[in-house]
Amino acid sequence: MDIRAAYESWLEYANEDEDLIAELKNISNNENEIYESFYTDLKFGTAGLRGILGAGTNRINIYTVRRATQGLADFLNKKYDNASVAISHDSRIKGDLFAKEAARVLAANGIKVYLSTELQPTPVVSFAVRELKTQAGIMITASHNPAKYNGYKCYGSDGCQMTDVNANAVFKEIEKLDYFGDNIRLISFEDGLANGMIEWISDSLYETYLENVQAQSVNPGVCSGSGLKVVYTPLNGAGNKLVRKILDRIGVEDIVIVKEQEMPDGNFTTCPYPNPEIREALQLGLELSEKEQPDLLLATDPDSDRVGIAVKVKDGYRLMTGNETGIMLMNYVLSCRKQNGTLPERPVAVKTVVTSKLVDRVCEKYGCELKNVLTGFKYIGEQILLLEQKNEQDRYVFGFEESYGYLAGTYVRDKDAVVASMLICEMAAYYRTKGKSLNDVMNELYNEFGYYLNKTEAFEFDGSAGMQKMADIMSSLRNSHPTELAGFKVTTASDYLNSYTKDIVTGKQEVIDLPKSNVLAYSLEGGGAVIVRPSGTEPKIKVYITAVGTSEQDARNICDKMIDSVIKTLGI
Repeated sequence: MDIRAAYESWLEYANEDEDLIAELKNISNNENEIYESFYTDLKFGTAGLRGILGAGTNRINIYTVRRATQGLADFLNKKYDNASVAISHDSRIKGDLFAKEAARVLAANGIKVYLSTELQPTPVVSFAVRELKTQAGIMITASHNPAKYNGYKCYGSDGCQMTDVNANAVFKEIEKLDYFGDNIRLISFEDGLANGMIEWISDSLYETYLENVQAQSVNPGVCSGSGLKVVYTPLNGAGNKLVRKILDRIGVEDIVIVKEQEMPDGNFTTCPYPNPEIREALQLGLELSEKEQPDLLLATDPDSDRVGIAVKVKDGYRLMTGNETGIMLMNYVLSCRKQNGTLPERPVAVKTVVTSKLVDRVCEKYGCELKNVLTGFKYIGEQILLLEQKNEQDRYVFGFEESYGYLAGTYVRDKDAVVASMLICEMAAYYRTKGKSLNDVMNELYNEFGYYLNKTEAFEFDGSAGMQKMADIMSSLRNSHPTELAGFKVTTASDYLNSYTKDIVTGKQEVIDLPKSNVLAYSLEGGGAVIVRPSGTEPKIKVYITAVGTSEQDARNICDKMIDSVIKTLGI
């Protein structure tokens, strides 16, 4: 690619967005910035597009969105007659603009568009695809990334995130297209509305969605009169309306909102990294909790598909990890549904391979089959689809991943912070009637099954050089698997890209029957584990560590040693 020529082309033709015009002029003498903006095209993968807002082929803007949508349109028109697509967005900068630009392209290509009238949580798009029987869905979101990012997530006709096969097919269509050529078709948004190719989604769909969420209640009515008090923050995102509506429906009467984070704001000025996995994002909520003294702090991320919590303890508030919340929810759903006689025969739960092995112990206790899938909630949705194809979808009871994503029910095929928020509050109210806090519940589970400490470390590699560094690290590990980490012998090495598990002692190999993925996993003596994978959406390598100890402190000491060992092994 002639980077300077690409820049000059954008300088001439990218004249519909004042922000981009100004940026292109400002970087005219900055060769490094021009390089980073144009050295590659944003790749369309199974998560769609995600990138930094700005001008260029390696940035997300109206032109990269139009090109991706034209590729999607060409794919859909080859595969379907009279295709339709559901579209929404969260509070991200230019989210509503990108949603309308996508609608303009699809409508120009004869594809019917159902567009939300305002921002909505990501799971609502998954629901809309299924409810409206569209062939695809688009959610404009960058999830929990910093404010400078936005993204474009695609769904298939089943409401799951687009499969690898279909994403690759769409990408091939995109590659055929020029950014400013006649092959990208457009009509005006107003014309699309007038001719019926663009239609606003009716509010009745959101009502039906909430009815489906409420149907997942395990102990209906338990919140009413319970005295449960909740502090809630939507982190300036899309969860504000629907999360509060569902909590009101189930009888949570005492809700205090973090006012600074209540209204949509894509700048996320109060928490530059709006991720409920990190303490900084919850800081204002924690400060308000110290004042209000709720039972529970609840925080949903900008597109409201993830939820983080803090629970009251003797001397303040304890942040629960995604694993801990998921383990408690799994235990709550299984134990109470068994007690209530609503647990199906041969129940099925699903988790990702990087999620805590303590879940295995909980599922064993209640006779629940546990399926392990690759990282990414689409693989959990895929398991629901497989059950549905056998008319056994009622066997599915719960699924989650350690990165704060949870789903009960089969009405959507993606993680859903609305239903998770409902179940978390219901769970807290239920145990409150038993004289227990969620802190008590988690400690009891550790006492019963052993202390499993899970920690995720992320190592960032920015820019073009960073991507190569990540590739080199993964290649080096594959060429020479470590034989010990932190003094623990590695017993097995699993390579999910080359689909094998190898016994380090005997050399025996077994086939992994899962889709190929750039993941390496190491099991250690004593029950510990280390999993290494590049993020599919960010320039990071993520390392998932499991340390098993006789106590919390013992597990933490082991975990610290494992982190040091991993850093040395990766050569970071």
